[in-house]
Amino acid sequence: MIDKIELRKLQAFVRHAFGNDDLRIALDAKNTDAAGVHLAERKIATIIVDDEDGDRSFAFEMKVPVGREVLQEYLRRLFETDTLKVVARARKADSVELNNGDDFLGIISADDAKLSSYTLQIAILDFDIEDF
Repeated sequence: MIDKIELRKLQAFVRHAFGNDDLRIALDAKNTDAAGVHLAERKIATIIVDDEDGDRSFAFEMKVPVGREVLQEYLRRLFETDTLKVVARARKADSVELNNGDDFLGIISADDAKLSSYTLQIAILDFDIEDF
């Protein structure tokens, strides 16, 4: 279960990571181990708690419905920031890294062989949100 303090810290972390104070996180009414990430009234991602192996972490997952050539532009427009950068990975054609400036955020992996849609995944460890 994600408690209210974690929810507040996750929201602050996600706002900082994407440089957008309009992001809002709300618990999922049907699953207390999940929360929705909202931008305005639109749910754009899900965060799920993972404490299987004794360490508490959170998995951020967001579908990105565009091709590789416009990923960076799409994410910059969505989050209203010019600091997000899509960076190629060595010897990996089906995924890229997402950075905010020089800070690594996560991996964007292709959902299909045509590379026409992607999923952004960010691992958020419990100590990542301690200072928020």
